[in-house]
Amino acid sequence: MMRAPSISRRSALTGAALASAALALGACGGGGRSGSKPGTLRIMTNAISGGKNAAEATWIEQWVIPGFKEAQKSAGKEVDVVFEAQGVDDEDYKTKTALDFQSGKGADIVALDGIWIGEYAQAGYIKPLEDIAAAAGSWDGWAQIPQSIQGAASFEGKRYGVPQGADGRVIYYNKTIFETAGLPATWQPASWDDILAAARAVKDKAAGVVPVQLNAGTAMGEATSMQGLLPLLVGTGRPLWADGAWAGDTRGMRQVLNLYKTIYVDEGLGDPVLQQEASGRDTSFQEFAAGRIAILFEGDYFWRSVINPAEGVGTAPMAERDTVVGYAKIPAVKAGAGINGQDFVSMSGGTARVLNPNTADPALAWELLAFMNSVEAFEARAAGTLSISPRNDVNAKLLASDPMLSFVSEQVLPITAYRPGLAQYPQVSSLLQQATLDVVMGTGVDEAVKSYVTGLEGVVGADAVRSGD
Repeated sequence: MMRAPSISRRSALTGAALASAALALGACGGGGRSGSKPGTLRIMTNAISGGKNAAEATWIEQWVIPGFKEAQKSAGKEVDVVFEAQGVDDEDYKTKTALDFQSGKGADIVALDGIWIGEYAQAGYIKPLEDIAAAAGSWDGWAQIPQSIQGAASFEGKRYGVPQGADGRVIYYNKTIFETAGLPATWQPASWDDILAAARAVKDKAAGVVPVQLNAGTAMGEATSMQGLLPLLVGTGRPLWADGAWAGDTRGMRQVLNLYKTIYVDEGLGDPVLQQEASGRDTSFQEFAAGRIAILFEGDYFWRSVINPAEGVGTAPMAERDTVVGYAKIPAVKAGAGINGQDFVSMSGGTARVLNPNTADPALAWELLAFMNSVEAFEARAAGTLSISPRNDVNAKLLASDPMLSFVSEQVLPITAYRPGLAQYPQVSSLLQQATLDVVMGTGVDEAVKSYVTGLEGVVGADAVRSGD
């Protein structure tokens, strides 16, 4: 029986978590009030020239700032824009942003990980864009950003920011191995049973090949959740968090863990040792590239980065990537059984840029944010680093040369889902990773679920856990 926690209880937990983080950097200071100098706007993101996310920093410094200043000058306005570059660990950056928002300071435009949006919104640190700048509601760019992508920067149906990119999870497969196993070169499983059938064929006919790699365990960290358990869970019809409660001992959770059991314990279709190694995920990349793994669940970055054959790009480059590697959508457990009645599912992450509610000039700050998310801005940002933008018009132009990224943009992103952007999520994710590890190591599903639920109740409270459905 599901019992939703009260808003006040959840808000208190969120506020306490962020307040604690903010106090940790209290001595560092957060700058003056946002927009304290008339005609000056500030941008902050976790990027710095010559260091972390250097390409992002270069784009802001060399394209965004001079371009916006010139556009404003042409309109008769003298505007200055300052880039507050950061280049720190993600948690340190999160702490700084929390401190800035909590103290009413910080930059006018701030980049946040999409997973933080709900947490910050519940704490009252950020507000819906339209509540800060009315013009945000009528921006023509929204028509080019699908609702599914807007979800990366939304919470409880309201847009708190503009998403900066998009990614999706798919199934990769090796066409050469499939041919050996008597499987089609063009493969699109319609159910989990279809995946298992293909894996069994590989096991029977392709000696020395691991049929399927479905990330599991704690060593792979968030990759276990995002590339493994969560896409499968939404394929059972309900997400991890819905209606104010987290999935505990649910039918869907058991279906997912039973699939792990089938793959790693009952039928030996996956390598359980690989899931326990510290470098297991990187090893799985190398094994797939070497033709020793047939089916791999991963994100689109695996295509554009890890196995990219371009010189100096891929960490496990495949010279024949474009002809040997196939890709398919992740099916629901069976047709129509996924969330929203979907046949296929995915998970996405990404970053967003938000307006600081404390900005002294909301209208001008929104003009800058809209400028940073224009067609021209995304085209400039993509120079030399092809990836999926949140805008359909940009993707139609830039991704035309890459069928795989076009596939994700056109077929996967419209059906994608997101992690719950709540303060408790990282701890819940760790519990999910442990549950998959328990099953892979031979613990029964009943016991693994019981341990998971006990830990979940300790993190979110028994009244915030749903079961049965």
